Amino acid sequence: MERNYREDQGNEIEALSAIYCGELEVEHTEPYKFRLPIATTEYDTEVETEGLSCKLLFTYTEKYPDTGPLVEIEDPDNFHDGYEQELLEHIHKTIEENIGIEMIFSLVSSAQEWLNVKYDELKNAAENAKEEAKRKVDEEEMKKFEGTRVTVETFMSWKSQFELDMGITERKEKIAAENRKLTGRELFLSDNTLNESDLKFLMDAGESIESVRIDESLFQNIDDLELDDSDTEDEDYVPE
Repeated sequence: MERNYREDQGNEIEALSAIYCGELEVEHTEPYKFRLPIATTEYDTEVETEGLSCKLLFTYTEKYPDTGPLVEIEDPDNFHDGYEQELLEHIHKTIEENIGIEMIFSLVSSAQEWLNVKYDELKNAAENAKEEAKRKVDEEEMKKFEGTRVTVETFMSWKSQFELDMGITERKEKIAAENRKLTGRELFLSDNTLNESDLKFLMDAGESIESVRIDESLFQNIDDLELDDSDTEDEDYVPE
């Protein structure tokens, strides 16, 4: 029995009207020509940059569904270059898979899925670009704080120079000198009041300087002593 294409097409239009209540727009019936809108879930007519949308215009061929319908894309919104051609190619592949059966619902669903996938790709690309831009900004900011990489040697060199510039080294040496106990020889050489105090002690005891016996052997190596020239220029200097 020969297939009644006109009847099959009319039945599908009635089913589509029930499925897409209020969205199916029939332009004319000889042949049937109608449009259905598709859009991603994020699409908002008030926010022009959010989501993707378009309208699919279908025209039944004489022997549809044994032959594929004609398909056009109208009012594409936020489509990038090449998107219309890609979507049409995707729809035509779905047509080839459904020849012989009513397929408009399958075509619309497949096109809708294509829009969602494409928009997810766009969002991911935008997010990656945003992250890359942020990474570059962070790298530039980090470069402002980068200097010579610190090693033990460079740190110790910097520390020594810093302490010298700040006078810390001089203060450390002064404190160390003040805290170091002098030997008897150092006290004798650094303070000539010590030998004067010995003479004063003898005089207070009633001894005359002439009666003081000096052990000359103690001074045999006096030339080996390292004395500053300032000692001999001091008017209070008492030779050893």
